[in-house]
Amino acid sequence: MADAQTPERQRRPKEETARLGKEIYDRDIKAQVEPDHNGEYVAIDVETGNWILTDDLLFAGRQLREQYPNVVDAYLHRVGHSVVRHFGRRPWRRAE
Repeated sequence: MADAQTPERQRRPKEETARLGKEIYDRDIKAQVEPDHNGEYVAIDVETGNWILTDDLLFAGRQLREQYPNVVDAYLHRVGHSVVRHFGRRPWRRAE
């Protein structure tokens, strides 16, 4: 519930959050974190473009919300990879 000073924001569809997050990562963040932080995680507030870098996937969203409490839609990206996590027998490929 939003207070009188901060209007409540609506959540975006997950596809739009992913599209916006990838755009922000590619445009604003990628050059700052690759290749020095390969395998770490970036959590991005797609509304503001604020982001954090962490090595812990499980706490990435929590850390983003601790630093930026008004986050509604967050996008997670693994630095240097095309997917955040991979399940299955075939190895994942590095992002080109």
